[in-house]
Amino acid sequence: MSKSAAGYINKILDPLLAKRAGVSTALITAWGEIVGHDLAEMSMPVKVRWPARIDEDDAFQPGTLLVAAEGMAALHLQHQTGEVIDRVNAFMGYRAIARIKLTQKPVEKKKPKKRLKPITEGEKRKINRLADGIEDEALKESLKRFGQSVIRDKK
Repeated sequence: MSKSAAGYINKILDPLLAKRAGVSTALITAWGEIVGHDLAEMSMPVKVRWPARIDEDDAFQPGTLLVAAEGMAALHLQHQTGEVIDRVNAFMGYRAIARIKLTQKPVEKKKPKKRLKPITEGEKRKINRLADGIEDEALKESLKRFGQSVIRDKK
């Protein structure tokens, strides 16, 4: 049975994230379904802070979910804290979170890359003419690629 690349990546990243931040890629990915897509655009889970356990035999204590949120999203999340905790715990499958701590700061989401328009044959010929006098082949090819990227950026 074939698995997706995301499945393999999550297998590798989840233990690292859990150890470093106490948060899994699954929680980050599902954040939109947990809080709603409008709030997810302006917030994201950052870390789970677990209470210190003195002994291995100590009872499990739920942690605190640290969430970064922008402006109004922080206010909305503050008012919906109980519901968000319930949804996160339902997602995790156990009572993992007891409280949420909000940090108001800008949240950067990766924006999809713009599709670059192809370069016309005339533009390619112009770039090749400009690079004709260069003897070093590696430098010549680098300058051609640079010229193409400049033209694409102008489009």
